[in-house]
Amino acid sequence: MKIIGLRIDVDTYRGTARGVPALCEILARHQVRGTFYFSVGPDNMGRHLWRLLKPAFLWKMLRTDAAGLYGPEIVLMGTAWPGPRIGRRLAAQIRQAAEAGHEVGFHAWDHHRSQAKIDRMSTAQMQEELARGVEELQRITGAMPISSATPGWRTNDRLLLVKADFPFAFDSDCRGMTPFYPVVEGKKLSRLQIPVTLPTYDEMLGRDGVTDENYNDRQIALLREDGPNVLTIHAEAEGGRCRGMFEDYLRRVKALGFSVVPLGEIARRFQAAPEGCMEPRPFPGREGWLAVQTR
Repeated sequence: MKIIGLRIDVDTYRGTARGVPALCEILARHQVRGTFYFSVGPDNMGRHLWRLLKPAFLWKMLRTDAAGLYGPEIVLMGTAWPGPRIGRRLAAQIRQAAEAGHEVGFHAWDHHRSQAKIDRMSTAQMQEELARGVEELQRITGAMPISSATPGWRTNDRLLLVKADFPFAFDSDCRGMTPFYPVVEGKKLSRLQIPVTLPTYDEMLGRDGVTDENYNDRQIALLREDGPNVLTIHAEAEGGRCRGMFEDYLRRVKALGFSVVPLGEIARRFQAAPEGCMEPRPFPGREGWLAVQTR
């Protein structure tokens, strides 16, 4: 089974404005479709700056040249003033992805809040974030988003239960090895989870000798044929500074016989997946915890 599910996270105003059109062009050129996960509310990503006090986050920002990768304005977004509403200002770019035949999924209303404050959010606040974001994405595209993906892979049981009330076809909320149906409070949920199986660019760069020059070599070496591969790229990176690298990656994996497909294709192939669980755990190349498939 030589298959790569392509998940495209769009976290910021810059990523939506510049990265989405660039990726749509690249994917059309290579005749590839993916699943775009959009953040549609305010871009408050500059509020992550307080995390620079944490050595692991500071090191990640330095080794990936975050300001160069995400744009210098990222340090200002949502700090001195409220961040710009992405969906309101950049609806055309979001529609562009849908009209190009890509799957459209929901990532977040406020990406920073959903990632940084999940442990402190009440159930009602989680419901409000999801409802506002889904409604905005429906307004823009005219359709219910096919799927959802929690920012930063930070997911807990309460959020899974809240999301179960929304009619997504599948979710992609954790890291792991194979699709599964989550068990929460002893009960199997009816919606499939498609975990991301491969590391991201910002997790690998600057660690264990990984550079821009050998990144694709290392990434391709991790592909397997005994199950689905799921890769997350970011509109801010692979749709920006890393465009050339991403095109080279697509050329190489297709030459090796891999099919690059949207996550919905993975979901269709793995409806008979087993049960599984996820737990918060540290993760290589990341600061803090991520939800990780445990079985």
